[in-house]
Amino acid sequence: MVSFLASYLPTTAGWLAHWQLIVATTAVFNFVQNFFTLKFTRRIYNNVPSSSVTALQARTFAVWTLTSAVIRGYAAYNINNKIIYDMAFMSYLIAFGHFSSELLIFRTATINPGVLSPVIVSTTSLIWMFTQYDFYVRS
Repeated sequence: MVSFLASYLPTTAGWLAHWQLIVATTAVFNFVQNFFTLKFTRRIYNNVPSSSVTALQARTFAVWTLTSAVIRGYAAYNINNKIIYDMAFMSYLIAFGHFSSELLIFRTATINPGVLSPVIVSTTSLIWMFTQYDFYVRS
């Protein structure tokens, strides 16, 4: 069973492609939950009245999350493609900007696991991708 699953994993050198796949897979689960419940979205935006976090907002968030999952999934299997690498990098930059601005500028969120998780993932990914660019994207 393990060898069967291993045949579907990215085959490039290094661990960044595997990280991209883990993040993309997690995002798919987040996409699904945003369609069925507001519970977790309200945990992120916890500094506003819960009625401010609507089903429409959750579905919009879900679509963004699915879009980022697709980009990062493509990056997992095409990590040496400059265009896809750059798109994945930018998707993390957008996520970092969004969650940081909700914390620091708009103050719709407070520091909690729901916000810290995407901030940590995006920051880690940005640093990793920036420092390893030449390893993965050979110009």
